[in-house]
Amino acid sequence: MRRRLSDEEIAAQRRKRRRVQIGCGVGALVVVGFIGWLGYEGLQAKSNLEKAQDFATQAKDALLAGDTDKARVAAGDADRYAQDAQSSVDSVPWRIAGAVPFLGSPFDSTRQMTTIVSGLTEQVLLPAVDAGSAVSPDQLILDGARINLAALRDAAPVLETTSAAISDLDEQAQNVDSTWLGLIDDARVDLQEQVSELSGLLNNTSLAAQIAPAMLGADGPRSYFIGFQTNAEARGTGGLVGGFAILRAENGAVHVDELASNRELRTDYEPLDLGPEFAQAYGASRPTSDFRNSNVSPHFPYAGQIWRHMWQQESGERLDGAVATDPVALSYVLDAVGPVTMPDGEKVTAENVVELTESTVYRRFATDNKARKDYLQTVAAGVVQKLMGSINHPRALLEALGRAASEGRLAVWSAAPETQKLIESTPLGHTVPDDPAPYAGLVVNNLGGNKLDYYLERKITYTAETCEDTTRHSSVSIQLKNNLPSEDFTKYVAGTFDNSAGSPFGTNLVDLGLLATQGAKLQKVTIDGTSAIAFVNTERGHPLFSVQLPVPRGEAIEVTYELVEPSVPGDARVPIQPLIDDPSVEIDVPNCTPE
Repeated sequence: MRRRLSDEEIAAQRRKRRRVQIGCGVGALVVVGFIGWLGYEGLQAKSNLEKAQDFATQAKDALLAGDTDKARVAAGDADRYAQDAQSSVDSVPWRIAGAVPFLGSPFDSTRQMTTIVSGLTEQVLLPAVDAGSAVSPDQLILDGARINLAALRDAAPVLETTSAAISDLDEQAQNVDSTWLGLIDDARVDLQEQVSELSGLLNNTSLAAQIAPAMLGADGPRSYFIGFQTNAEARGTGGLVGGFAILRAENGAVHVDELASNRELRTDYEPLDLGPEFAQAYGASRPTSDFRNSNVSPHFPYAGQIWRHMWQQESGERLDGAVATDPVALSYVLDAVGPVTMPDGEKVTAENVVELTESTVYRRFATDNKARKDYLQTVAAGVVQKLMGSINHPRALLEALGRAASEGRLAVWSAAPETQKLIESTPLGHTVPDDPAPYAGLVVNNLGGNKLDYYLERKITYTAETCEDTTRHSSVSIQLKNNLPSEDFTKYVAGTFDNSAGSPFGTNLVDLGLLATQGAKLQKVTIDGTSAIAFVNTERGHPLFSVQLPVPRGEAIEVTYELVEPSVPGDARVPIQPLIDDPSVEIDVPNCTPE
């Protein structure tokens, strides 16, 4: 039988229920207050972060336009909003929310992004304003192809500091955690692109401040050999030297003389000693004596030294360095400076210069090599004249040159060791690296003495096993396709200089070299699945495995190198030899960096 509660017990239960209700009510109020506080801070952070990024973009654009006053104001506004956003994400509710597994990821990612934007404004944009005209292409390139070297040198310390800061922030931005909330994830991607773009701008400008004054004559006149490469006939750095010029620079002012075709160069220069490895790998083609093979190695500093050595024998002048470029790079330049008008009124434009100089001329002047070379020299002179005049769009020109350098179509070598060391840290150096990270550099050299590489198409694949052992199996494959059309061509274009093997007309004879990861061993090389013999040499610590093969007209040939290579740290690199095509590249090589 259930006992009847006393009046005192009933009153006690009522008091307990009331305390629980009050506690729940207070808890609910706390939760509601926390959510409200968090919502307010979230809205404030989002608004301030967006404003900070917007003003940061305005500051960057103003810097590029040379408007330092506007840049200073915009950078100040960006910094103010960034600091306000930082205060919100540093608040107690934000940190608590960010610590919640999975659900808190948007809050934690937003906090990471806000810290980056705060650093961007404080450590980069505000100091960068002091660099002033050094960051502005419009003020950096003066009339008559003169570079404002004084501005670059004055800004060098600031640029070095901001370059280091933006590189660190760029790394942080790329590592911001992704999140399940699309709005925040979109903001993450936008920030990564914004910081990466600014990082590229400031790093390049900082390097220019270190390199350009010395190279462009701030301390006295400088002179350089410019090799115009015809990559319709492949060589290690791009293509055969079809013409050349001597560039003069003094106090930032640049002009070109001695513009000439390769008829002025010889095939019997006194050789240059570039060491036993170079001699073993390339000596049979006499690269230091015969200009036609002067750039068979993909390591541009070798070509630069050889060209300097040859010119000294030609003229008695000891140059300060060398530069290489090609018609594809000229197309980028013409897109920025406008077309060249030939004496007969023909327009050479960004759209037609590659086909015109690497294909059309061989049909137009099929029986007159001198006229063809004169025509190409006139094209080169027209481009040079454009560059030596008033530049209406300096930023576009610098972007064109930057694109050419990133593709290996603009290469520079300096005879000054300190300057050369800096150049080698950039794409301008066009070097074969001497570090142990995974590497697969495939190099085509034309053996037929023709222009069939204009029609060459490449597909490259580099794969490797996981990092479980000290070594791993890897494979490097390249498909070479000869797209020569089924129409009539001259022997100069599609024949073979020495056809002792009796190859059919239109066959592209290729020397294909693979510069592999340091320490790699070749297990087998196959051509269309059939085992082949490879010549084995070494270049800058990399094993060099070379095969020679015909690529018949209209056909594709696949060469596969099967290797055992060290399981070493680093991202795999597959440098692209700057020919006419834009090859597809697939890389599946795990990074063996310890976690």
